[in-house]
Amino acid sequence: MSRVRIHNFSVSLDGFGTGEGQTLEEPFGHAGTRLHQWFFPTRTFRGLGEPQDDPGGSTGVDDAFASGWDRGIGAEIMGRNKFGPQRGPWADHEWKGWWGDNPPFHTPVFVLTHHPRPPIEMEGGTTFHFVDVGPAEALRVAQEAAGGLDVRIGGGPSTVKEFLAADLVDYMHVAIVPIVLGRGERLWDGLEGLETQFDMQSANSPSGVTHLTFSRR
Repeated sequence: MSRVRIHNFSVSLDGFGTGEGQTLEEPFGHAGTRLHQWFFPTRTFRGLGEPQDDPGGSTGVDDAFASGWDRGIGAEIMGRNKFGPQRGPWADHEWKGWWGDNPPFHTPVFVLTHHPRPPIEMEGGTTFHFVDVGPAEALRVAQEAAGGLDVRIGGGPSTVKEFLAADLVDYMHVAIVPIVLGRGERLWDGLEGLETQFDMQSANSPSGVTHLTFSRR
């Protein structure tokens, strides 16, 4: 049966999944790349993009968690702010997101927005679909497109919270990064008692990151 999964979602010690002040140049606002410094040295990150015989990169604890993100995934759901910084009606249909000509998803991707637009077909099998629906309907459409494979909820924090609040998530991996952001968008607000729905495990990494996994009971 198709599962709903979240992978490699980084939050600060004070619970922020992104910083304040998102712009075209700073997708994570004032957080910059600090939430994801643990991910960049991994073999998984180095292997994104063009296929390589030996991408290099670390193969330790961080990579062990990072590497699970695309196994068995048939579709992704993401919030509009993960696609790009535009707000309101689409002012620029020529711009196709932060992900380049060949995004790393290689599946249908459903972007949640109140301003639908025609799909964008990219290289490598990624097609962005823009849908104005709630979490349950978005999941139904994504599962249909996934063809029996799992659906990944890609973020950002508000999208992850919506799916957690609707009790639609089967597995979640969160990386607790040892930084304090102070402002931005928090992940955990409004999710009191979340721990009662999942079996939880943790693992520490030499990078200072604590990896938490949540598996539906």
